Amino acid sequence: MLAEYDRCSEPGERGALLRREGLYSSLVTDWRRQHRSGTLVVSEGRTSEGGRGMPSAGEVARLRAENERLKIRLAKAEAIIEVQGKVQALLEQLSKSADNDDS
Repeated sequence: MLAEYDRCSEPGERGALLRREGLYSSLVTDWRRQHRSGTLVVSEGRTSEGGRGMPSAGEVARLRAENERLKIRLAKAEAIIEVQGKVQALLEQLSKSADNDDS
């Protein structure tokens, strides 16, 4: 986490990282102090599923499935809108043609 925090170079990037992870800057300060003194215990990633700021594997799978379902619905809706636009243009063309025939 400290390494990721240190890699943030753009304005606001560190704050965004802290918000995403649900952390406070004071924790980073404490971790730095512990790291310097050699008392910081480093672990690889999170050990608990669904730790703070981190969705569980089940939640990720559910969200991915929902995302795929919504992509399919969006593609259908876009196709319908495209067809509706073409129908509208055709109806306008027919209406103008009918007006010209009446004159």
